[in-house]
Amino acid sequence: DPRDAGRVDPVMDEGKYMRAIHRILELEGGESLDVDAHDVFDHDPDLYGKMVRYPLEVLAIFDIVLMDLVARMEPLFEKHIQTRIYNLKSSICLRNLNPSDIEKMVSIKGMIIRCSSVIPELKEAVFRCLVCGFYSEPVMVDRGRVTEPHICQKEQCKASNSMTLVHNRCRFADKQIIKLQETPDEIPEGGTPHTVSVLMHDKLVDAGKPGDRVEITGIYRAMSIRIGPSQRTVKSIFKTYIDCLHIKKTDKSRLHIEDSMDTDNTNASKSSEDGHVTDKIDKLKELSKLPDIYDRLTRSLAPNIWELDDVKRGLLCQLFGGNALRLPSGANFRGDINILLVGDPGTSKSQLLQYMHKLSPRGIYTSGRGSSAVGLTAYVAKDPETGETVLESGALVLSDKGVCCIDEFDKMSDNARSMLHEVMEQQTVSIAKAGIIASLNARTSVLACANPSESRYNPRLSVIDNIHLPPTLLSRFDLIYLILDKADEQTDRRLAKHIVSLHFENPEVVEHQVLDLSTLVAYISYSRKYIHPKLSDEAAEELTRGYVAMRQRGNNPGSRKKVITATARQIESLIRLSEALARMRFSEVGWSARCNRSL
Repeated sequence: DPRDAGRVDPVMDEGKYMRAIHRILELEGGESLDVDAHDVFDHDPDLYGKMVRYPLEVLAIFDIVLMDLVARMEPLFEKHIQTRIYNLKSSICLRNLNPSDIEKMVSIKGMIIRCSSVIPELKEAVFRCLVCGFYSEPVMVDRGRVTEPHICQKEQCKASNSMTLVHNRCRFADKQIIKLQETPDEIPEGGTPHTVSVLMHDKLVDAGKPGDRVEITGIYRAMSIRIGPSQRTVKSIFKTYIDCLHIKKTDKSRLHIEDSMDTDNTNASKSSEDGHVTDKIDKLKELSKLPDIYDRLTRSLAPNIWELDDVKRGLLCQLFGGNALRLPSGANFRGDINILLVGDPGTSKSQLLQYMHKLSPRGIYTSGRGSSAVGLTAYVAKDPETGETVLESGALVLSDKGVCCIDEFDKMSDNARSMLHEVMEQQTVSIAKAGIIASLNARTSVLACANPSESRYNPRLSVIDNIHLPPTLLSRFDLIYLILDKADEQTDRRLAKHIVSLHFENPEVVEHQVLDLSTLVAYISYSRKYIHPKLSDEAAEELTRGYVAMRQRGNNPGSRKKVITATARQIESLIRLSEALARMRFSEVGWSARCNRSL
Protein backbone atom coordinates (compact mmCIF):
# COMPACT_ATOMS: atom_id res chain seq x y z
CA ASP A 1 0.00 0.00 0.00
CA PRO A 2 1.50 3.42 -0.92
CA ARG A 3 0.44 4.81 2.48
CA ASP A 4 2.65 2.24 4.20
CA ALA A 5 5.66 2.94 1.97
CA GLY A 6 7.57 4.79 4.69
CA ARG A 7 6.88 2.11 7.30
CA VAL A 8 9.17 -0.91 7.50
CA ASP A 9 7.03 -3.66 8.96
CA PRO A 10 7.87 -7.33 8.52
CA VAL A 11 4.39 -8.40 9.59
CA MET A 12 2.62 -9.74 6.52
CA ASP A 13 -0.85 -8.96 7.91
CA GLU A 14 -0.34 -5.22 7.43
CA GLY A 15 -0.59 -5.46 3.61
CA LYS A 16 -3.52 -4.00 1.71
CA TYR A 17 -4.75 -7.34 0.37
CA MET A 18 -4.07 -9.25 3.60
CA ARG A 19 -6.51 -6.87 5.29
CA ALA A 20 -9.05 -7.60 2.54
CA ILE A 21 -8.58 -11.39 2.93
CA HIS A 22 -9.04 -11.08 6.70
CA ARG A 23 -12.26 -9.17 6.09
CA ILE A 24 -13.53 -11.91 3.72
CA LEU A 25 -12.70 -14.60 6.32
CA GLU A 26 -14.38 -12.65 9.14
CA LEU A 27 -17.58 -11.85 7.23
CA GLU A 28 -17.70 -15.16 5.34
CA GLY A 29 -19.81 -13.34 2.77
CA GLY A 30 -17.35 -12.36 0.07
CA GLU A 31 -16.39 -14.90 -2.54
CA SER A 32 -14.03 -12.66 -4.50
CA LEU A 33 -10.92 -10.57 -3.88
CA ASP A 34 -10.64 -7.41 -6.01
CA VAL A 35 -7.06 -6.83 -7.14
CA ASP A 36 -5.95 -3.53 -8.66
CA ALA A 37 -3.99 -4.19 -11.87
CA HIS A 38 -1.76 -1.16 -11.10
CA ASP A 39 -0.54 -2.96 -7.96
CA VAL A 40 0.32 -6.05 -10.04
CA PHE A 41 2.28 -3.82 -12.47
CA ASP A 42 4.15 -2.07 -9.64
CA HIS A 43 5.05 -5.46 -8.16
CA ASP A 44 6.15 -7.10 -11.43
CA PRO A 45 5.59 -5.57 -14.92
CA ASP A 46 6.39 -8.94 -16.54
CA LEU A 47 3.62 -10.63 -14.52
CA TYR A 48 1.19 -7.88 -15.53
CA GLY A 49 2.06 -8.44 -19.22
CA LYS A 50 1.51 -12.20 -18.89
CA MET A 51 -1.79 -11.62 -17.04
CA VAL A 52 -3.13 -9.44 -19.87
CA ARG A 53 -1.89 -11.78 -22.64
CA TYR A 54 -2.77 -15.14 -21.03
CA PRO A 55 -5.53 -14.34 -18.51
CA LEU A 56 -7.06 -17.84 -18.27
CA GLU A 57 -3.79 -19.48 -17.23
CA VAL A 58 -2.54 -16.68 -14.94
CA LEU A 59 -5.89 -16.15 -13.15
CA ALA A 60 -6.10 -19.92 -12.47
CA ILE A 61 -2.65 -19.71 -10.81
CA PHE A 62 -3.76 -16.60 -8.86
CA ASP A 63 -6.78 -18.53 -7.54
CA ILE A 64 -4.62 -21.53 -6.52
CA VAL A 65 -2.16 -19.26 -4.66
CA LEU A 66 -5.02 -17.39 -2.96
CA MET A 67 -6.79 -20.57 -1.83
CA ASP A 68 -3.45 -21.98 -0.62
CA LEU A 69 -2.93 -18.85 1.50
CA VAL A 70 -6.50 -18.96 2.84
CA ALA A 71 -6.10 -22.65 3.74
CA ARG A 72 -3.00 -21.82 5.82
CA MET A 73 -4.80 -18.95 7.58
CA GLU A 74 -8.17 -20.67 8.10
CA PRO A 75 -8.02 -24.45 7.49
CA LEU A 76 -11.80 -24.89 7.88
CA PHE A 77 -12.76 -22.25 5.29
CA GLU A 78 -14.53 -24.12 2.47
CA LYS A 79 -15.73 -21.45 0.02
CA HIS A 80 -13.78 -20.81 -3.19
CA ILE A 81 -12.46 -17.23 -3.34
CA GLN A 82 -11.99 -15.86 -6.84
CA THR A 83 -9.52 -13.18 -7.92
CA ARG A 84 -11.14 -10.28 -9.77
CA ILE A 85 -8.80 -7.92 -11.61
CA TYR A 86 -9.84 -4.30 -12.26
CA ASN A 87 -8.35 -0.94 -13.24
CA LEU A 88 -6.11 -2.06 -16.13
CA LYS A 89 -3.47 0.43 -17.24
CA SER A 90 -5.18 1.05 -20.58
CA SER A 91 -8.85 0.99 -21.54
CA ILE A 92 -9.85 0.01 -25.09
CA CYS A 93 -12.66 1.55 -27.16
CA LEU A 94 -15.50 -0.81 -28.10
CA ARG A 95 -15.01 -0.36 -31.84
CA ASN A 96 -11.26 -1.07 -31.54
CA LEU A 97 -11.74 -4.65 -30.33
CA ASN A 98 -9.87 -6.76 -32.92
CA PRO A 99 -9.30 -10.48 -33.52
CA SER A 100 -5.82 -9.95 -32.02
CA ASP A 101 -7.52 -9.17 -28.66
CA ILE A 102 -9.27 -12.54 -28.47
CA GLU A 103 -8.41 -14.55 -25.32
CA LYS A 104 -6.77 -11.44 -23.82
CA MET A 105 -7.84 -9.29 -20.88
CA VAL A 106 -9.48 -6.02 -21.92
CA SER A 107 -11.05 -3.06 -20.13
CA ILE A 108 -13.95 -1.24 -21.83
CA LYS A 109 -16.30 1.58 -20.90
CA GLY A 110 -19.90 1.92 -22.01
CA MET A 111 -23.54 2.17 -21.04
CA ILE A 112 -25.69 -0.87 -20.24
CA ILE A 113 -28.74 -0.84 -22.50
CA ARG A 114 -30.22 -4.27 -21.78
CA CYS A 115 -30.00 -6.99 -19.13
CA SER A 116 -31.32 -10.50 -19.73
CA SER A 117 -33.06 -12.50 -17.03
CA VAL A 118 -30.88 -14.71 -14.80
CA ILE A 119 -30.05 -18.00 -16.56
CA PRO A 120 -29.16 -21.10 -14.48
CA GLU A 121 -25.99 -22.64 -15.94
CA LEU A 122 -25.16 -26.29 -15.22
CA LYS A 123 -21.84 -26.85 -13.40
CA GLU A 124 -22.11 -30.40 -12.02
CA ALA A 125 -24.50 -33.07 -13.30
CA VAL A 126 -25.79 -36.12 -11.39
CA PHE A 127 -27.35 -39.11 -13.26
CA ARG A 128 -29.67 -41.86 -11.98
CA CYS A 129 -30.10 -45.35 -13.40
CA LEU A 130 -33.69 -46.01 -14.48
CA VAL A 131 -33.29 -49.78 -13.87
CA CYS A 132 -31.83 -49.95 -10.35
CA GLY A 133 -32.06 -46.32 -9.13
CA PHE A 134 -28.28 -45.96 -8.55
CA TYR A 135 -26.98 -42.34 -8.46
CA SER A 136 -23.74 -41.65 -10.36
CA GLU A 137 -20.84 -39.55 -9.10
CA PRO A 138 -21.13 -35.81 -10.01
CA VAL A 139 -19.99 -35.22 -13.62
CA MET A 140 -18.27 -31.87 -14.27
CA VAL A 141 -19.25 -29.77 -17.27
CA ASP A 142 -16.38 -29.63 -19.78
CA ARG A 143 -16.46 -26.73 -22.29
CA GLY A 144 -20.25 -26.56 -22.21
CA ARG A 145 -20.75 -30.34 -22.63
CA VAL A 146 -21.85 -33.03 -20.15
CA THR A 147 -20.73 -36.61 -20.85
CA GLU A 148 -23.53 -38.98 -19.91
CA PRO A 149 -22.34 -42.38 -18.52
CA HIS A 150 -23.10 -45.13 -21.06
CA ILE A 151 -23.54 -47.93 -18.48
CA CYS A 152 -24.67 -48.02 -14.86
CA GLN A 153 -21.66 -48.05 -12.54
CA LYS A 154 -23.27 -50.42 -10.01
CA GLU A 155 -21.62 -53.86 -10.19
CA GLN A 156 -24.91 -55.81 -9.92
CA CYS A 157 -26.70 -53.76 -12.65
CA LYS A 158 -24.35 -52.68 -15.50
CA ALA A 159 -27.42 -51.68 -17.61
CA SER A 160 -26.47 -49.73 -20.75
CA ASN A 161 -28.09 -46.41 -21.85
CA SER A 162 -30.25 -46.33 -18.73
CA MET A 163 -28.98 -43.09 -17.11
CA THR A 164 -31.18 -39.97 -16.77
CA LEU A 165 -30.31 -36.49 -15.48
CA VAL A 166 -31.56 -35.64 -11.95
CA HIS A 167 -32.17 -31.86 -11.91
CA ASN A 168 -32.54 -31.26 -8.21
CA ARG A 169 -29.18 -32.94 -7.44
CA CYS A 170 -27.22 -30.97 -10.05
CA ARG A 171 -25.27 -27.83 -9.16
CA PHE A 172 -26.11 -24.64 -11.09
CA ALA A 173 -24.51 -21.19 -11.26
CA ASP A 174 -26.15 -17.85 -12.10
CA LYS A 175 -25.45 -16.38 -15.51
CA GLN A 176 -26.67 -13.22 -17.22
CA ILE A 177 -26.11 -11.60 -20.61
CA ILE A 178 -25.96 -7.80 -20.77
CA LYS A 179 -25.67 -5.54 -23.80
CA LEU A 180 -23.07 -2.78 -23.55
CA GLN A 181 -23.19 0.25 -25.86
CA GLU A 182 -20.53 2.86 -26.58
CA THR A 183 -20.80 6.13 -24.70
CA PRO A 184 -21.68 9.14 -26.95
CA ASP A 185 -18.26 10.81 -26.48
CA GLU A 186 -16.47 7.80 -28.04
CA ILE A 187 -18.57 7.67 -31.22
CA PRO A 188 -16.71 9.19 -34.22
CA GLU A 189 -18.23 11.78 -36.53
CA GLY A 190 -21.20 10.37 -38.41
CA GLY A 191 -20.90 6.97 -36.72
CA THR A 192 -23.52 4.89 -34.94
CA PRO A 193 -22.83 3.34 -31.52
CA HIS A 194 -21.38 -0.18 -31.42
CA THR A 195 -22.60 -2.80 -28.96
CA VAL A 196 -21.04 -5.90 -27.42
CA SER A 197 -22.50 -8.78 -25.38
CA VAL A 198 -21.08 -9.29 -21.89
CA LEU A 199 -21.47 -12.50 -19.87
CA MET A 200 -21.86 -12.07 -16.10
CA HIS A 201 -21.46 -14.95 -13.64
CA ASP A 202 -22.31 -15.59 -9.97
CA LYS A 203 -21.94 -12.44 -7.82
CA LEU A 204 -21.74 -10.10 -10.83
CA VAL A 205 -25.30 -10.96 -11.89
CA ASP A 206 -27.60 -7.91 -11.51
CA ALA A 207 -24.61 -5.74 -10.50
CA GLY A 208 -25.51 -3.21 -13.21
CA LYS A 209 -28.87 -1.88 -14.36
CA PRO A 210 -29.87 -0.55 -17.80
CA GLY A 211 -28.79 3.10 -18.00
CA ASP A 212 -25.66 2.68 -15.84
CA ARG A 213 -22.32 3.86 -17.21
CA VAL A 214 -19.79 1.20 -16.28
CA GLU A 215 -16.21 0.08 -16.82
CA ILE A 216 -15.96 -3.65 -17.42
CA THR A 217 -12.77 -5.71 -17.12
CA GLY A 218 -13.03 -9.10 -18.78
CA ILE A 219 -11.67 -11.60 -21.28
CA TYR A 220 -12.56 -11.11 -24.95
CA ARG A 221 -13.76 -14.48 -26.26
CA ALA A 222 -14.94 -15.92 -29.59
CA MET A 223 -17.55 -18.65 -30.05
CA SER A 224 -18.40 -20.69 -33.14
CA ILE A 225 -21.99 -20.73 -34.44
CA ARG A 226 -23.57 -23.78 -36.07
CA ILE A 227 -25.41 -23.34 -39.37
CA GLY A 228 -28.35 -25.37 -38.00
CA PRO A 229 -29.09 -27.02 -34.64
CA SER A 230 -28.85 -30.53 -36.13
CA GLN A 231 -25.79 -29.86 -38.33
CA ARG A 232 -22.16 -30.16 -37.25
CA THR A 233 -20.99 -27.52 -39.78
CA VAL A 234 -20.08 -24.16 -38.24
CA LYS A 235 -20.01 -20.70 -39.83
CA SER A 236 -16.67 -19.19 -40.79
CA ILE A 237 -17.55 -15.99 -38.89
CA PHE A 238 -17.36 -16.36 -35.13
CA LYS A 239 -19.47 -14.58 -32.55
CA THR A 240 -17.55 -12.50 -29.99
CA TYR A 241 -18.42 -11.61 -26.42
CA ILE A 242 -16.71 -10.51 -23.21
CA ASP A 243 -16.47 -12.78 -20.17
CA CYS A 244 -16.78 -10.29 -17.30
CA LEU A 245 -14.32 -10.39 -14.39
CA HIS A 246 -15.14 -7.08 -12.71
CA ILE A 247 -17.72 -4.32 -13.13
CA LYS A 248 -17.22 -0.79 -11.80
CA LYS A 249 -19.42 2.25 -12.03
CA THR A 250 -17.69 5.16 -13.78
CA ASP A 251 -18.29 8.86 -14.37
CA LYS A 252 -17.33 10.43 -11.07
CA SER A 253 -18.42 13.86 -12.35
CA ARG A 254 -22.05 12.76 -12.05
CA LEU A 255 -24.14 12.67 -8.92
CA HIS A 256 -24.33 9.33 -7.15
CA ILE A 257 -27.73 7.75 -6.67
CA GLU A 258 -28.80 6.44 -3.28
CA ASP A 259 -28.60 2.77 -4.30
CA SER A 260 -25.23 3.03 -6.05
CA MET A 261 -23.58 -0.21 -7.07
CA ASP A 262 -21.80 -2.10 -4.31
CA THR A 263 -19.25 -3.53 -6.74
CA ASP A 264 -17.75 -0.06 -7.16
CA ASN A 265 -16.64 0.00 -3.52
CA THR A 266 -14.01 -2.69 -3.71
CA ASN A 267 -13.06 -4.52 -0.52
CA ALA A 268 -9.41 -3.58 -0.79
CA SER A 269 -10.01 0.17 -1.06
CA LYS A 270 -12.77 0.59 1.56
CA SER A 271 -10.59 0.90 4.64
CA SER A 272 -8.05 3.19 2.99
CA GLU A 273 -10.77 5.65 1.92
CA ASP A 274 -12.53 5.93 5.28
CA GLY A 275 -10.23 8.68 6.52
CA HIS A 276 -10.59 10.77 3.34
CA VAL A 277 -14.38 10.40 3.39
CA THR A 278 -14.64 11.68 6.99
CA ASP A 279 -12.53 14.75 6.14
CA LYS A 280 -14.66 15.43 3.06
CA ILE A 281 -17.93 15.16 5.02
CA ASP A 282 -16.61 17.61 7.65
CA LYS A 283 -15.78 20.11 4.88
CA LEU A 284 -19.26 19.72 3.37
CA LYS A 285 -20.90 20.33 6.76
CA GLU A 286 -18.80 23.48 7.23
CA LEU A 287 -19.92 24.67 3.79
CA SER A 288 -23.59 24.09 4.67
CA LYS A 289 -23.29 26.46 7.69
CA LEU A 290 -22.21 29.42 5.54
CA PRO A 291 -24.90 32.13 5.46
CA ASP A 292 -24.53 32.61 1.67
CA ILE A 293 -24.46 28.89 0.73
CA TYR A 294 -27.64 29.26 -1.35
CA ASP A 295 -26.12 32.01 -3.53
CA ARG A 296 -22.76 30.23 -3.66
CA LEU A 297 -24.37 27.03 -4.96
CA THR A 298 -26.31 29.10 -7.53
CA ARG A 299 -23.09 30.72 -8.79
CA SER A 300 -21.39 27.31 -9.00
CA LEU A 301 -24.08 25.81 -11.24
CA ALA A 302 -23.16 26.34 -14.93
CA PRO A 303 -20.79 29.27 -14.24
CA ASN A 304 -20.19 29.74 -18.00
CA ILE A 305 -23.86 30.80 -18.45
CA TRP A 306 -24.35 34.46 -17.57
CA GLU A 307 -26.83 35.37 -14.80
CA LEU A 308 -30.25 33.57 -15.10
CA ASP A 309 -29.94 33.16 -11.31
CA ASP A 310 -33.64 32.44 -10.83
CA VAL A 311 -33.52 29.59 -13.33
CA LYS A 312 -30.35 28.19 -11.76
CA ARG A 313 -32.03 28.22 -8.33
CA GLY A 314 -34.87 26.14 -9.75
CA LEU A 315 -32.41 23.71 -11.38
CA LEU A 316 -30.57 23.41 -8.04
CA CYS A 317 -33.86 22.49 -6.39
CA GLN A 318 -34.33 19.82 -9.07
CA LEU A 319 -30.89 18.34 -8.36
CA PHE A 320 -31.48 18.25 -4.60
CA GLY A 321 -35.09 17.04 -4.97
CA GLY A 322 -37.76 16.53 -2.32
CA ASN A 323 -38.68 13.51 -0.23
CA ALA A 324 -40.64 10.74 -1.94
CA LEU A 325 -43.50 9.93 0.46
CA ARG A 326 -45.11 6.50 0.79
CA LEU A 327 -48.17 6.33 3.06
CA PRO A 328 -49.21 3.19 5.00
CA SER A 329 -52.34 3.04 2.80
CA GLY A 330 -50.10 2.48 -0.23
CA ALA A 331 -50.41 5.98 -1.76
CA ASN A 332 -47.21 7.48 -3.20
CA PHE A 333 -46.17 11.12 -3.56
CA ARG A 334 -43.24 11.85 -5.85
CA GLY A 335 -40.18 13.70 -4.64
CA ASP A 336 -38.84 14.60 -8.09
CA ILE A 337 -39.24 18.16 -9.36
CA ASN A 338 -40.22 18.82 -13.01
CA ILE A 339 -39.17 22.08 -14.68
CA LEU A 340 -40.20 23.71 -17.98
CA LEU A 341 -38.09 26.46 -19.56
CA VAL A 342 -39.93 28.53 -22.19
CA GLY A 343 -38.07 31.33 -23.88
CA ASP A 344 -36.86 33.19 -26.93
CA PRO A 345 -34.16 31.69 -29.17
CA GLY A 346 -30.59 32.29 -27.99
CA THR A 347 -31.31 32.49 -24.25
CA SER A 348 -29.00 29.49 -23.48
CA LYS A 349 -31.82 27.07 -22.65
CA SER A 350 -30.15 24.18 -24.47
CA GLN A 351 -26.81 24.98 -22.80
CA LEU A 352 -28.45 24.64 -19.38
CA LEU A 353 -30.02 21.38 -20.51
CA GLN A 354 -26.67 19.96 -21.67
CA TYR A 355 -25.05 20.96 -18.37
CA MET A 356 -27.78 19.28 -16.33
CA HIS A 357 -27.56 16.17 -18.52
CA LYS A 358 -23.83 15.84 -17.83
CA LEU A 359 -24.23 16.44 -14.09
CA SER A 360 -27.31 14.41 -13.25
CA PRO A 361 -27.20 10.70 -12.38
CA ARG A 362 -28.38 8.44 -15.22
CA GLY A 363 -29.15 11.54 -17.30
CA ILE A 364 -30.67 10.98 -20.75
CA TYR A 365 -30.88 13.77 -23.36
CA THR A 366 -33.49 13.64 -26.12
CA SER A 367 -34.88 16.14 -28.61
CA GLY A 368 -38.56 16.69 -29.33
CA ARG A 369 -38.57 15.89 -33.04
CA GLY A 370 -36.28 12.89 -32.67
CA SER A 371 -38.37 11.22 -29.96
CA SER A 372 -41.32 8.94 -30.56
CA ALA A 373 -43.81 7.73 -27.97
CA VAL A 374 -42.26 4.25 -27.71
CA GLY A 375 -38.73 5.68 -27.77
CA LEU A 376 -39.55 7.63 -24.61
CA THR A 377 -41.28 4.81 -22.74
CA ALA A 378 -40.63 1.20 -23.86
CA TYR A 379 -40.88 -0.86 -27.02
CA VAL A 380 -41.16 -4.54 -27.86
CA ALA A 381 -38.34 -6.18 -29.85
CA LYS A 382 -37.17 -9.68 -30.71
CA ASP A 383 -34.15 -10.84 -28.73
CA PRO A 384 -31.46 -11.96 -31.24
CA GLU A 385 -30.03 -14.46 -28.72
CA THR A 386 -33.19 -16.42 -27.85
CA GLY A 387 -35.74 -15.22 -30.43
CA GLU A 388 -38.18 -14.31 -27.64
CA THR A 389 -40.18 -11.09 -27.53
CA VAL A 390 -38.54 -8.78 -24.98
CA LEU A 391 -39.25 -5.30 -23.65
CA GLU A 392 -36.62 -2.64 -24.42
CA SER A 393 -36.42 0.38 -22.10
CA GLY A 394 -36.94 3.86 -23.56
CA ALA A 395 -35.39 7.18 -22.46
CA LEU A 396 -37.68 7.79 -19.46
CA VAL A 397 -37.17 4.29 -18.04
CA LEU A 398 -33.39 4.43 -18.59
CA SER A 399 -33.25 7.73 -16.66
CA ASP A 400 -34.99 6.19 -13.61
CA LYS A 401 -33.73 8.04 -10.47
CA GLY A 402 -32.10 10.62 -12.73
CA VAL A 403 -33.03 13.59 -14.92
CA CYS A 404 -34.53 13.23 -18.41
CA CYS A 405 -33.74 16.34 -20.48
CA ILE A 406 -36.12 16.97 -23.40
CA ASP A 407 -35.16 19.74 -25.82
CA GLU A 408 -37.57 21.32 -28.37
CA PHE A 409 -40.52 20.23 -26.22
CA ASP A 410 -43.00 22.29 -28.27
CA LYS A 411 -42.06 20.44 -31.51
CA MET A 412 -42.79 17.02 -30.01
CA SER A 413 -45.77 15.15 -31.45
CA ASP A 414 -48.95 15.08 -29.35
CA ASN A 415 -48.76 11.29 -29.26
CA ALA A 416 -45.29 11.34 -27.67
CA ARG A 417 -46.23 14.18 -25.31
CA SER A 418 -49.27 12.30 -24.02
CA MET A 419 -46.92 9.54 -22.79
CA LEU A 420 -45.46 11.99 -20.28
CA HIS A 421 -48.71 12.41 -18.33
CA GLU A 422 -48.38 9.16 -16.41
CA VAL A 423 -44.59 9.46 -15.97
CA MET A 424 -44.67 12.98 -14.54
CA GLU A 425 -47.21 12.24 -11.81
CA GLN A 426 -47.43 8.47 -11.13
CA GLN A 427 -43.76 7.91 -12.14
CA THR A 428 -44.52 4.63 -13.89
CA VAL A 429 -44.81 3.50 -17.52
CA SER A 430 -47.62 1.02 -18.14
CA ILE A 431 -47.28 -1.23 -21.18
CA ALA A 432 -49.77 -3.67 -22.71
CA LYS A 433 -48.55 -4.83 -26.13
CA ALA A 434 -47.49 -8.05 -27.91
CA GLY A 435 -48.63 -10.19 -25.01
CA ILE A 436 -46.44 -8.26 -22.50
CA ILE A 437 -48.31 -6.47 -19.72
CA ALA A 438 -45.97 -4.59 -17.39
CA SER A 439 -45.58 -1.49 -15.27
CA LEU A 440 -42.05 -0.06 -15.34
CA ASN A 441 -40.55 2.42 -12.87
CA ALA A 442 -39.73 5.86 -14.28
CA ARG A 443 -38.90 7.85 -11.12
CA THR A 444 -37.35 10.63 -13.14
CA SER A 445 -37.29 14.42 -13.01
CA VAL A 446 -38.25 15.94 -16.36
CA LEU A 447 -36.42 19.06 -17.53
CA ALA A 448 -38.01 20.37 -20.74
CA CYS A 449 -37.19 23.30 -23.03
CA ALA A 450 -39.63 24.92 -25.43
CA ASN A 451 -39.97 27.97 -27.64
CA PRO A 452 -43.16 30.07 -27.51
CA SER A 453 -45.88 29.24 -30.05
CA GLU A 454 -44.65 31.88 -32.56
CA SER A 455 -40.94 31.10 -32.00
CA ARG A 456 -40.58 34.41 -30.11
CA TYR A 457 -42.60 35.65 -27.16
CA ASN A 458 -45.53 37.79 -28.32
CA PRO A 459 -46.36 40.42 -25.66
CA ARG A 460 -49.86 40.96 -27.16
CA LEU A 461 -50.87 37.38 -26.29
CA SER A 462 -51.36 35.99 -22.81
CA VAL A 463 -48.74 33.72 -21.21
CA ILE A 464 -50.94 30.63 -21.74
CA ASP A 465 -51.36 31.42 -25.46
CA ASN A 466 -47.61 31.93 -25.81
CA ILE A 467 -46.65 28.64 -24.14
CA HIS A 468 -49.40 26.79 -26.02
CA LEU A 469 -49.25 23.51 -24.09
CA PRO A 470 -52.30 21.64 -22.72
CA PRO A 471 -53.24 22.52 -19.10
CA THR A 472 -53.05 18.82 -18.13
CA LEU A 473 -49.34 18.85 -18.92
CA LEU A 474 -48.58 22.34 -17.57
CA SER A 475 -50.05 21.51 -14.15
CA ARG A 476 -47.56 18.63 -13.82
CA PHE A 477 -44.56 21.00 -13.97
CA ASP A 478 -43.50 22.31 -10.56
CA LEU A 479 -41.66 25.32 -11.97
CA ILE A 480 -42.29 27.09 -15.31
CA TYR A 481 -39.76 29.75 -16.34
CA LEU A 482 -40.24 32.40 -19.03
CA ILE A 483 -36.83 33.51 -20.34
CA LEU A 484 -37.25 36.63 -22.50
CA ASP A 485 -34.67 38.35 -24.67
CA LYS A 486 -35.23 42.07 -24.11
CA ALA A 487 -33.01 44.74 -25.68
CA ASP A 488 -31.25 46.78 -22.98
CA GLU A 489 -27.91 48.49 -23.55
CA GLN A 490 -26.44 47.88 -20.07
CA THR A 491 -27.49 44.22 -19.95
CA ASP A 492 -26.37 43.57 -23.53
CA ARG A 493 -22.95 45.10 -22.83
CA ARG A 494 -22.41 42.93 -19.72
CA LEU A 495 -23.56 39.80 -21.56
CA ALA A 496 -21.24 40.51 -24.52
CA LYS A 497 -18.29 41.06 -22.14
CA HIS A 498 -19.05 37.75 -20.41
CA ILE A 499 -19.21 35.79 -23.69
CA VAL A 500 -15.99 37.41 -24.97
CA SER A 501 -14.24 36.68 -21.64
CA LEU A 502 -14.98 32.95 -22.06
CA HIS A 503 -12.68 32.90 -25.12
CA PHE A 504 -9.75 34.52 -23.30
CA GLU A 505 -9.16 34.51 -19.56
CA ASN A 506 -9.85 37.93 -18.13
CA PRO A 507 -8.77 38.20 -14.46
CA GLU A 508 -11.38 40.91 -13.75
CA VAL A 509 -14.29 38.69 -14.84
CA VAL A 510 -13.24 35.49 -12.99
CA GLU A 511 -15.84 34.84 -10.32
CA HIS A 512 -14.76 34.21 -6.78
CA GLN A 513 -16.36 31.96 -4.16
CA VAL A 514 -17.47 29.36 -6.69
CA LEU A 515 -17.43 25.67 -5.74
CA ASP A 516 -15.55 23.39 -8.12
CA LEU A 517 -17.51 20.63 -9.89
CA SER A 518 -16.29 17.75 -7.69
CA THR A 519 -17.26 19.62 -4.47
CA LEU A 520 -20.68 20.54 -5.91
CA VAL A 521 -21.31 16.90 -6.90
CA ALA A 522 -20.20 15.62 -3.48
CA TYR A 523 -22.37 18.24 -1.71
CA ILE A 524 -25.54 17.34 -3.65
CA SER A 525 -24.88 13.57 -3.41
CA TYR A 526 -24.40 13.69 0.38
CA SER A 527 -27.53 15.80 0.83
CA ARG A 528 -29.70 13.49 -1.32
CA LYS A 529 -28.50 10.42 0.54
CA TYR A 530 -28.51 11.50 4.19
CA ILE A 531 -30.76 14.56 4.57
CA HIS A 532 -34.52 13.88 4.74
CA PRO A 533 -36.23 17.06 5.97
CA LYS A 534 -39.70 17.24 7.50
CA LEU A 535 -42.02 20.27 7.36
CA SER A 536 -42.14 22.44 10.48
CA ASP A 537 -45.49 23.66 11.89
CA GLU A 538 -44.73 27.23 10.85
CA ALA A 539 -43.87 26.18 7.27
CA ALA A 540 -47.03 24.03 7.04
CA GLU A 541 -49.20 26.97 8.15
CA GLU A 542 -47.48 29.34 5.71
CA LEU A 543 -47.88 26.87 2.82
CA THR A 544 -51.61 26.46 3.55
CA ARG A 545 -52.13 30.22 3.65
CA GLY A 546 -50.18 30.74 0.40
CA TYR A 547 -52.14 28.01 -1.41
CA VAL A 548 -55.53 29.46 -0.38
CA ALA A 549 -54.37 32.93 -1.53
CA MET A 550 -53.35 31.47 -4.94
CA ARG A 551 -56.78 29.87 -5.31
CA GLN A 552 -58.54 33.14 -4.43
CA ARG A 553 -56.84 35.02 -7.27
CA GLY A 554 -59.05 33.29 -9.82
CA ASN A 555 -62.25 34.34 -8.02
CA ASN A 556 -61.95 38.11 -8.29
CA PRO A 557 -65.40 39.70 -7.97
CA GLY A 558 -64.78 41.90 -11.03
CA SER A 559 -63.85 39.12 -13.45
CA ARG A 560 -66.56 37.42 -15.51
CA LYS A 561 -64.87 34.03 -15.79
CA LYS A 562 -63.92 32.02 -12.74
CA VAL A 563 -60.39 30.76 -13.52
CA ILE A 564 -58.67 27.95 -11.59
CA THR A 565 -55.26 29.46 -10.86
CA ALA A 566 -53.85 26.57 -8.80
CA THR A 567 -54.60 22.90 -8.25
CA ALA A 568 -53.68 20.55 -5.41
CA ARG A 569 -50.53 19.71 -7.40
CA GLN A 570 -49.23 23.22 -6.69
CA ILE A 571 -49.22 22.75 -2.91
CA GLU A 572 -47.35 19.46 -3.40
CA SER A 573 -44.86 21.38 -5.57
CA LEU A 574 -44.38 23.96 -2.81
CA ILE A 575 -43.72 21.19 -0.27
CA ARG A 576 -41.14 19.57 -2.57
CA LEU A 577 -39.40 22.91 -3.16
CA SER A 578 -39.27 23.69 0.57
CA GLU A 579 -37.72 20.26 1.21
CA ALA A 580 -35.14 20.86 -1.55
CA LEU A 581 -34.25 24.27 -0.05
CA ALA A 582 -33.84 22.63 3.37
CA ARG A 583 -31.53 20.00 1.85
CA MET A 584 -29.32 22.78 0.50
CA ARG A 585 -28.62 23.84 4.11
CA PHE A 586 -28.33 20.21 5.37
CA SER A 587 -31.35 21.00 7.55
CA GLU A 588 -33.79 18.35 8.79
CA VAL A 589 -36.61 20.96 8.97
CA GLY A 590 -38.38 22.27 5.84
CA TRP A 591 -38.09 25.96 5.00
CA SER A 592 -41.16 28.15 5.15
CA ALA A 593 -43.03 29.07 1.97
CA ARG A 594 -41.66 32.64 1.97
CA CYS A 595 -38.41 31.23 0.58
CA ASN A 596 -40.36 29.44 -2.13
CA ARG A 597 -42.13 32.64 -3.03
CA SER A 598 -38.82 34.49 -3.30
CA LEU A 599 -37.62 31.63 -5.54
